[in-house]
Amino acid sequence: MRQKKDWDNAFTATELHGTVDQSPAYAGALSFMRRKYSRDLAGVDVAVTGIPLDTATTNRPGARFGPRAIRAASSIMCWERPWPWDFDPLERLAVIDYGDCEFDFGIPDSVTPAIQAHIAAILQKGAASLVLGGDHYVTYPVLKAHAEHHGQLSLIHFDAHSDTWPDNTRRVDHGTMFYHAVKEGIVDDTRSVQIGLRTTNDDTLGFNILDARRVHADGPSAIAAEIKRIVGNRKAYLTFDIDCLDPSYAPGTGTPVCGGLTSFQALEIIRGLAGINLVGMDLVEVAPAYDVGEITALAGAQLAAEFLCLYASKPAS
Repeated sequence: MRQKKDWDNAFTATELHGTVDQSPAYAGALSFMRRKYSRDLAGVDVAVTGIPLDTATTNRPGARFGPRAIRAASSIMCWERPWPWDFDPLERLAVIDYGDCEFDFGIPDSVTPAIQAHIAAILQKGAASLVLGGDHYVTYPVLKAHAEHHGQLSLIHFDAHSDTWPDNTRRVDHGTMFYHAVKEGIVDDTRSVQIGLRTTNDDTLGFNILDARRVHADGPSAIAAEIKRIVGNRKAYLTFDIDCLDPSYAPGTGTPVCGGLTSFQALEIIRGLAGINLVGMDLVEVAPAYDVGEITALAGAQLAAEFLCLYASKPAS
């Protein structure tokens, strides 16, 4: 039986499962989906955590405010299970809001290891992480922690950009981190897939690319089926740059590119991935200063909630 929870469930929760009864979205403690704020990982399936970094962006900064905006937007949807899923992920999964990763942006060399250690602490306790960015560079140290814990991964990467531009200088850059992830063996590019790309990078490494034109031509169901074929039953990490969506659906981001996915296409592809062996996930590059009516933050929150459904649908280990 569903237990009544109030709109300050982030502070008052006595147990970790269950949605919050319908309450005003404009008030109360704004944890993600009104989950309990906690650093206690005992019995936790998924820890939602923010990484408010945007010093690696190459265009407009502001994604450091993304985790806060996504949490606020999630308050409008936390009272019911995500449609059209036939189960509530918050009933299946014990989910907490773990707060944000702390680092000193003024000491750049310390940022990557601080993020990696933050995620490693979650994984070592048996929980998965759902990361709210932050610019896309944050995925690199997050992936390093996951690869140390799980071994080499398949990457499911939604983006307007490949983020695989060659780099021999070890830049802290949100456009080069997957180049390093491949070169270091963190991800297997031949069993990984990039969806929605629409910028030029002739060196694709070994990634399988389902660009924006193919998504529009083939439709969500075919794209989801192809992703599942490529990844198979391998352990997979899902990363979603909000600029994968067309700027008409997600204007609040640092490097918008025209011709992208609709929110419906993206959501339907995610839903079509039910059953994949997902081990971690992130939603990055929401920059609320450039948003219109908070629609980018809302898209980010909706996608992150769908990731919980996807994680809850994974096969039993």
